[in-house]
Parts: sequence; C-alpha cells; structure tokens
Amino acid sequence: MKLLAEALGPGCRRPLTAVPHWPSFVADDHTPVEFSVALAQNEPPAVRMIVESLAEEPDPRTNLAAALGVLDRLTAEHQLDLRRFDAVRDLFLPEDPQGAFAFWYSLIVHRDAAPAIKVYLNPEVRGRESATSLVSEALRRLGLGAAYPTVADHALRREGLDRFSFFALDLMDSERARVKTYVSHDAAEIPDVMRAAAAAPGVDPELLADVVALAGGGTGPFDRRPLMSSYTFMSGDTDRPSGYSLYIPVRDYVRDDLEACERVLAIMARCGLDTAPFVMGLAGMVRRPLADGVGLIAHVSLRLGPPRPGVTVYLSSEAYDVTPPRTKAMSL
Repeated sequence: MKLLAEALGPGCRRPLTAVPHWPSFVADDHTPVEFSVALAQNEPPAVRMIVESLAEEPDPRTNLAAALGVLDRLTAEHQLDLRRFDAVRDLFLPEDPQGAFAFWYSLIVHRDAAPAIKVYLNPEVRGRESATSLVSEALRRLGLGAAYPTVADHALRREGLDRFSFFALDLMDSERARVKTYVSHDAAEIPDVMRAAAAAPGVDPELLADVVALAGGGTGPFDRRPLMSSYTFMSGDTDRPSGYSLYIPVRDYVRDDLEACERVLAIMARCGLDTAPFVMGLAGMVRRPLADGVGLIAHVSLRLGPPRPGVTVYLSSEAYDVTPPRTKAMSL
C-alpha cells in the first residue's frame, strides 16, 4: 500500500472524519480512491486504484500542486516516461483549474511485475465549452490528429448529450504507452454505443449489446449516470484506435449491491471469465450485507480489442458513507 499512500499525497495523513475533508469525485461518497479488479482470459487478474492526490489544505489549485509533487517522486522512484505528458500538460493544467478535478492517478498492480501508472486529465478543466478543442489539440500534439474525426464521427453525434470526459496517458516507454480518450453518452441507448464502438476494429457488437443489457437491465435510454466510451491508441495508431471500452455505471440501474453482483456475475459468464478473482476482491472490500446498500459495486467495463480484452469491475471502499438501497430496481 506504499504506492497508494504516495499517490494520495500529503492529505492522506489526515484522519477520517464524519464527512470528507475534500469532496473528491473519485467515489460516490467522496473518498479519494476507488479500487477495481481487471479480468482477462488466460491472464492473472490485475488490481487497479484510481486516486486523487490531496493537499494538506485542499482546493483545486493546492490539490493540483500536490499531484505534481507526487509525480516528481513517482518519476524518480519508478522511472516514469513523461514525454507524452509534457507535450500536453500546458493544455490540461491551467493555473485556475475548473471542473470536478484536474489530475487523477491510476495505479495498476500486477503479480510479479512493476506497477503501471497512468494519469487522468480533465478536458473540462478550462470550461465545458473548451473540452472538444482541448482534446483535438492534445491528439494532434501526440501524432493522433487524424484520429479526432474518427472519434467525433462515431461518438460525438448527439449535440449536448455526447462530450469528452477524460483524457488519459500511460507514463511508460513509448512502445507500450497508451493514449486514451473518454466520451460520456447521456441518455444513450444500445445503438448509440454500438455506433461509438465501431470506430475500433474487431469489436463484437453482439457481445457489446448483451453486456449493456445485462448491466443496465434493458436497452435504454440510460438516463441516470451516463454510459462512457473509451478509445485506446497504441504505438503505430494514426487515424483510428486499436481498442474500445464501454463503462457502465451499474449502481445507477439496480436496487442494491446484491443485484449488482448478480449482474456482474452474469456478464462474466457471458464473457467466459473466471469469477473467482472478482468474488475474492469483493469479499475483501465488503463490510455489510450486499442488500443493505448500493454503490459498493460502482461500475463495470467491457474492454474490446488490444491490449487486453476483458472485464473490469470497480469497487468503492465506502470509507465515508453507504448509499441506502433503492426501493425498486432501475431496470429499463
């Protein structure tokens, strides 16, 4: 857990209080860390953590400064490659950041391998109206300018409903590093995400539609938290992504975590995945009956195409609060 403590920054030394000292948007109860278990066929599971660095006296500016201080220390300790990050940092890290966040970390821990570190940047950090131009320019600087029309044609088709929500970079050597763009789809239906997924080669549309229906309990429109597409660009990509992922906020479309667990297990069965790592990870997190709350199982993602197709399940620590179960399921 040393890596997690480092990434949390100076604020991690503050004791837990009745309410969070800073309202992080990493998790529903504003805990600045979320855990996940990434599963793929014929590969050991990976544990992931999304983390917001906190300053001792947190606000948007001091948290960003804390995150950059963490970056200096992690770079020295883990030999991070910051070339891609340095190419776009002036776009995403203004002096007066706006929006829900400016800088998050993703820490990926594999058995018998060095941890992988990724940063999430906020396309709305200069205001929502600047997000599209910010992502377009970032892709251009990273040699992916020709990919922007592909993403726009497939994922940004519904004005006011489709928008860029994250921009992510792996901090590793250039041959393995990924660039990822994320698009949120408000009130989407299955045909909307199938169109978005078609930007990447080799996507199985039947599997995608089945997983959305299993996770969301229907075909849409999904009008609570939005579905989210992500496009993975790897070395050699120019005008289209290598891979596509869809993130589904399952906690918004179930009655409680027992129902969410049943849906996740059904998705894993549909994808032919071993459920044991997820069950073990969930057992290590849960401190209450699953039917007594909703949001412990926050969302599930389906990864299609390179580098590692599979399923990831995201788990909240519920360090500050447990959301009560709904009186009825949110099936569509």
